[in-house]
Amino acid sequence: MDSLTDSPVRLEPWSEQDFELLRAMNAPELTEHLGGPETEEALAGRHRRYVDLSTDSTGRGRMFRVVLLPEEVAVGSIGYWARTWDGEEVYETGWTVLPGFQGRGIATAATLAVAAQARAAGLHRFLHAFPSTDNGPSNTVCRKAGFELLGEQGFEYPPGRPMRCIDWRLDLRSPDSAAPGD
Repeated sequence: MDSLTDSPVRLEPWSEQDFELLRAMNAPELTEHLGGPETEEALAGRHRRYVDLSTDSTGRGRMFRVVLLPEEVAVGSIGYWARTWDGEEVYETGWTVLPGFQGRGIATAATLAVAAQARAAGLHRFLHAFPSTDNGPSNTVCRKAGFELLGEQGFEYPPGRPMRCIDWRLDLRSPDSAAPGD
């Protein structure tokens, strides 16, 4: 895909109706790199944060459901949010694609689309992703989406659970950052 108009996905703001999608994404095989499935209470809190973030008008972040085209089926989530990393204000991104839809370029297309959203928000220069060192597919998404590999880092996610991740960074002000790698 050489442009977002060729994208197989559309991003739609996360809504109250997306709780069942979040519940489906809470499966063990989708959360193994994130500390495992969350409790129903934690999931409800996450849903509330996603809904709140999806209506943010300050440029600090957004959360989306990923809709596969032309099927018009919700197949995952992606978002970006402001955070401090190494003393700098940046955006962070993260995504999930349901198992039956993985391996088809959906996460990469969604990552390119969310980068365009973060770029348009214009609050921060860099978008970071922090996939686990042993999450090959997510690290591949970062590479294909044109992120720069910064190296391995210690990370805590969820809070209280140390993990090793790869710090990937996309310069939202670079004209080259809109084109995926091969």
